[in-house]
Amino acid sequence: MNPSSPTDSWSTPADSPLCPSFPYTYRSVEVLTLVYRTDPEAIRRVLPAPLVPVGDRVLIHIYNMPDTEWLGPYNECNVMVGAELPGKAVGGFSPYFLINSDGGLALGREIHGQPKKWGQPLIEYRGDLIVGTAERNGIFCCTGTMAYKQQRGSLDDLKKETFDFALNINYKVIQHIDGRPAVRQITGRRLTDVKIHECWRGPCTVELRPNAQFPLHRLPVLEECHGYYWKADFTLVAGEVLHDYLA
Repeated sequence: MNPSSPTDSWSTPADSPLCPSFPYTYRSVEVLTLVYRTDPEAIRRVLPAPLVPVGDRVLIHIYNMPDTEWLGPYNECNVMVGAELPGKAVGGFSPYFLINSDGGLALGREIHGQPKKWGQPLIEYRGDLIVGTAERNGIFCCTGTMAYKQQRGSLDDLKKETFDFALNINYKVIQHIDGRPAVRQITGRRLTDVKIHECWRGPCTVELRPNAQFPLHRLPVLEECHGYYWKADFTLVAGEVLHDYLA
């Protein structure tokens, strides 16, 4: 890339970009996915029209990402609810998202429209327990647990229990410098080259603590369902614009 050619720049600074262009690969990712039932009306409140709710399940994906091209090791917490763009797509909409990578935060917000904020998600192993936490402002907004590798499962089990979370749906909002709307879109993307190394399933616990800057508690826990612990490799590629409000 020639820094003197602004139209070729994917990210800035032009001579040391913050985040990569597609594609790039994640290796040996550890994921703890927590599933619980919530109030369907609470889901409806976090969905921008014309999206409509699908079911009453919430997924909290907590990731340890030890080897990511460009970005290095980091951690994420992606909250998903089932959503449909009528007549076009069904997937998992992300109302809340924490991450501890500045490049990942910028890429997620500027390209996908993911609502990423800085935080400290983490998966730990405490004896015979897998523990996932998501912390912001010194508050553990989410603490989830499941037993360590007691029952084999699959991501097909997870999709049957919830929704097609493999399609990540986001609301992308970017302003012009003068305050006018520049981008208003519903975006979608799927991971590619997914290789699952292992997957385990079992009952989970989910504890939420209120935080005005990460208000996951607005999707209250009515019933805890299953947890899934899995390891995978995958590649992030370009997605698509599902709905353009400004078109």
